[in-house]
Amino acid sequence: MISIGSIVWGVRSLPRAVTFWTAALGYRPRSEPDVDWALLEPVDGDGVQLALKLVGSEANPSPRHHLDLYADDQAAEVERLVALGAAHVEWDYEEGADYVVLADPDGNRFCVVAAGAESSA
Repeated sequence: MISIGSIVWGVRSLPRAVTFWTAALGYRPRSEPDVDWALLEPVDGDGVQLALKLVGSEANPSPRHHLDLYADDQAAEVERLVALGAAHVEWDYEEGADYVVLADPDGNRFCVVAAGAESSA
């Protein structure tokens, strides 16, 4: 058997990324972050870890991988994440799209997907 232990996310500023992602996901550092690496875990201990790795390059404007964050109240979560430092990404949404594309403070894209009652309407 195999399972995902953590997702590794490249960032340009480790302190900024730790601040954003701990607040965004309700995570905490598993231990004191190194100079170029931090491992975040859910506060309640249940879920996939997010590893933050300091990288020397800017985020790819057309990434091959991204996170989908499922939200019961998509609009409220998008507003909260933007207040934490996320930015809207210009995107050509198809009709009926159930996601909003955002970028973290390092420019890494992720989606907030409607997963609550609004998604089944």
